[in-house]
Amino acid sequence: MNRVFENFNLEIPFVRKLEDIASDVVIRSRVFLPTIARICLVSTFFEDGVRLVTQFTEQCSYISNIWNQYYFLATIFIIINIAIQLSGSFLVVFRYKVELGVYLLMASILIQTIGYHIWSRIFILRNLALCGSLALLLAESKTEQNNAIAGLPSTGEKKSNQFILLGGRILVILMFFTVIHLDSGVFYIIQALLNLLLIGAVAVGYKTKLSCLILIVWLSIINFVYNGFWSSYSDSVMWDFLKYDFFQTWTIVGGLILIVSYGPGGVSIDNYKKNW
Repeated sequence: MNRVFENFNLEIPFVRKLEDIASDVVIRSRVFLPTIARICLVSTFFEDGVRLVTQFTEQCSYISNIWNQYYFLATIFIIINIAIQLSGSFLVVFRYKVELGVYLLMASILIQTIGYHIWSRIFILRNLALCGSLALLLAESKTEQNNAIAGLPSTGEKKSNQFILLGGRILVILMFFTVIHLDSGVFYIIQALLNLLLIGAVAVGYKTKLSCLILIVWLSIINFVYNGFWSSYSDSVMWDFLKYDFFQTWTIVGGLILIVSYGPGGVSIDNYKKNW
């Protein structure tokens, strides 16, 4: 076992330099990174809640037609959806009953998936990635609570948080399978391979902070390039579609920022390297 982790400790000078830069960035921004992460995390839920308010009549009619139900029932569904998303977002951002806020936002994902009856592969993968980001926030909140309470958390609580972090990491990277372009060009093949390498590193928790920072930059660039909803103001349908993708992507970025800020957790190669 020692020899296995000795092999992982073999360093490439260029990668070591990048890790030093990444560590410096994290140290300098440690104070405000968690706040940025939370704002990014709830951005898609807050935007969707506001959209439901501004398009209330249209959304009620849409749900009524999908399920062939009374307009009154569709109205109740939309009101509940708005209340859950906005209240959950505020609880998370203002750090008040964060766990309740996380559960409300997870419930909104389930409600919307069933209510809007969208079962496409990309939609499901992105929803799972959203759940992963929320799981990371849940683990971070539990850790903060344990640190604030006198006494050490039990071994069971520690293991529970570690596996929540592991599950969150794995779910978050599902987002990248929806944006990787598998075209025949050499550039796209190289890009896809690099992305797979990075998301694999995040999944197993190897050089996690560096890998996450690179993915944050890459995903942010892609978000502005492909989801620039402000350039489609003349097409209301495309405007809503791109805006939805734009803010949903920021939620995934928020999850990655949480990993950068708090680390990959105990179930990771980075942590095992420290112990060995």
